[in-house]
Parts: sequence; C-alpha cells; structure tokens
Amino acid sequence: DGGFGRSVVYLTDHNEEGSVGFVLNKPLRVSVESVVAGLEGVDFPVYYGGPVGRDSLYYIHRRVDIPGAVMVGDGVFHGGDFDVVTRLAREGRLGEGDIRFFAGYSGWSAGQLEGELREDSWLVGEVSRDEVFGGTEGLWERIMRRLGARPAIWSMFPEDPRMN
Repeated sequence: DGGFGRSVVYLTDHNEEGSVGFVLNKPLRVSVESVVAGLEGVDFPVYYGGPVGRDSLYYIHRRVDIPGAVMVGDGVFHGGDFDVVTRLAREGRLGEGDIRFFAGYSGWSAGQLEGELREDSWLVGEVSRDEVFGGTEGLWERIMRRLGARPAIWSMFPEDPRMN
C-alpha cells in the first residue's frame, strides 16, 4: 500500500493535472522545533504527509491572517508566508489546533487517482475542518464507520489479524 494502510488523506488539490493531499493520521516521532530553525520552543508534531518530497516541510492551517495561503477547503488553507507562521508560533498566537505540519505529501499524476478509485483502491468520504486539525487517535475508524456498514466492519478488524 506504499505506507497508506489505514490512512486518512486530505486532498488539497485535484484537477486535470493531478492530485495532492496529506495523510492526517500518521504522526512522526519528531516535532517542528527539531526540524525548523527559529521554531525552538514550538513543540507541534510533524506528520507523515506522504511518500513524495519527504525532505521538505509542508503545512495546512485554518488561519485567514497568513498572507499567500491558498484556501483548499472550508476554512482550510495550504501554505502561505512562512515568516508569518514562524512569528505567530513564537509569539504563542498560533496553536497546535490551528496548523498541521507534514514531512512530504501524497501526489498523483494526471488521471492516476481516478484510476485507483476505479480499482477500488480508495474510499472517498468527508472530513470536517475540526477533524483535519483535531486529534488523530481513532480518526480512520470514525471515518470508516461513517462510510457505511461494510467499511465499518473493516474499522473493527485488527491491524495484525493474528491478534484477532
């Protein structure tokens, strides 16, 4: 599965050129303060965003006051002026529930995601802004239950079937 097992991927862009998104529920064992100079004391987690560009840091947030950010969903923004992000975080005016940092992203070339959807490689559902920026514990399971009876059964299946 390329690291996508039990992943919730939030799509930030989907058009004829391809698709981009971020895995919401795979926190890494590293905080942003340890990977970005100038953010010492800002102990926000970094998440595995996907297999593409893992040597770069990306972020989505819900702040309208970050210049250059692009709205990608209902009150969800991608990118923007990182100097402003850094300043707001150091001043304590940007909380962990306002922003999510990712190492890498999930990307598909033109038509690739559509093909994977036709092959039933993915299930499509809605995720709220609060879920995007909230806790990740149980997120995949909650979304699977919302998708109906069959996916709900998968949500109760153990990751390691030998533990059943």
